[in-house]
Amino acid sequence: MTKNKLTDLNDHLFAQLERLSDEDMDEKAIAKEVQRASAMVSVADKITSNADLQLKAAKLFAEHGEKVLNHLPQIGGPR
Repeated sequence: MTKNKLTDLNDHLFAQLERLSDEDMDEKAIAKEVQRASAMVSVADKITSNADLQLKAAKLFAEHGEKVLNHLPQIGGPR
């Protein structure tokens, strides 16, 4: 299983931006890349939203300690 990081996501998004900037593409290729970029942005939004949620959970744990673990099942509460 691939272990991707947010830095990898950043690289993929910049690579897509470069593909969209290719001035040699015809109209059909541009439309295909725009569709592809839209799909990538949709997935990237979900990934960054998930990362934000994980950060919020970590902050909550850091601020309140183990008393919040039962409310954070992915960190240490019931499964």
